Amino acid sequence: MSKSICPICESRSADPKFRPFCSKRCADVDLSRWLKGGYAIPGRPSDQAEETPSYKEERDE
Repeated sequence: MSKSICPICESRSADPKFRPFCSKRCADVDLSRWLKGGYAIPGRPSDQAEETPSYKEERDE
């Protein structure tokens, strides 16, 4: 079985329990980054603002 490299600390681990991470700590670090918005898909914010009607516009219709 090949050992994978943890994307957080870059250590090698053969333990599949927390895969692709080496430990619960690294898995929690990754989860924390997701929850705090550390990972994001770049885009143009103006596109979404133009397509999404505001709450006031929806009530007026």
